[in-house]
Amino acid sequence: MSFDGTEGEQISLQEGAELTQNYRNANPNKRIDHLMGEEIINQILAQPGCKGIRFYYGLDSNGKKEIVLVGTDANGNDMVMGIIADKAKPCPIYCSSQNPLNS
Repeated sequence: MSFDGTEGEQISLQEGAELTQNYRNANPNKRIDHLMGEEIINQILAQPGCKGIRFYYGLDSNGKKEIVLVGTDANGNDMVMGIIADKAKPCPIYCSSQNPLNS
């Protein structure tokens, strides 16, 4: 299977709000998002041959949800010898103001 960097689609705010509401309903009192800055995302995307970013879910040593990012190549393979990112800012704690995606 080949990947060209166009994977994924824009969705409406309503669709996004429904998806995030479903998650919050199924996971009350859990982290609802993670903020990753442009610097690390741009570093991942700038790697030679990088066509996208894969997002893995993980748990830290306290059982809290984390997100791990890794670049992917044109074959959809993880670029594990490249930049791998974590340490995103979680919400709750670092949350956006109220909007349809988080409330």
